[in-house]
Amino acid sequence: MEQSGAKWGIFLYLCSRMRFLGNIEAKTDAKGRVFLPATFRKVLQQEGVEQLVLRKDVHEKCLVLFPCSVWEEQEDALRKRLNRWNKQQQQMFRRFVSDVEMVTLDGNGRFLVPRRFQEAAEIEQSVRFIGVGDTIEIWSEAEYGKFAEQNDDFAEALEQMMAVDN
Repeated sequence: MEQSGAKWGIFLYLCSRMRFLGNIEAKTDAKGRVFLPATFRKVLQQEGVEQLVLRKDVHEKCLVLFPCSVWEEQEDALRKRLNRWNKQQQQMFRRFVSDVEMVTLDGNGRFLVPRRFQEAAEIEQSVRFIGVGDTIEIWSEAEYGKFAEQNDDFAEALEQMMAVDN
């Protein structure tokens, strides 16, 4: 019977992990502050998360908000793959972890998007928050429009990827 309980414990752990879903429009104010959408704030509150890490995405022209625990997992995973004594790998790690901003929501659920990140993601006033599993992306409305208009064959690529095991 204990073995069954252990399985349920693993199941409950997997089901309680943070998951951000959705696509929500918002606006920055004149100071560069923006409200984190309530649906995402609720997930953070349920998990007791008070600080986030903000960085420019590696691939797209958007920003990524990481709950601290998720950021630490990413940082640890990258560190394990890199050799501290390899100059190029050390520079890559340094670059990944150094250009971040610690973010704490104010009492109204707002946070400041630093000017350098606004410029990097071409954020003016309208933004779009995208829940991407355990992170939240922040896109300028214009850049998200370009991304959404891409005519890639999403359905076909998904079908191929998911059919690999069959």
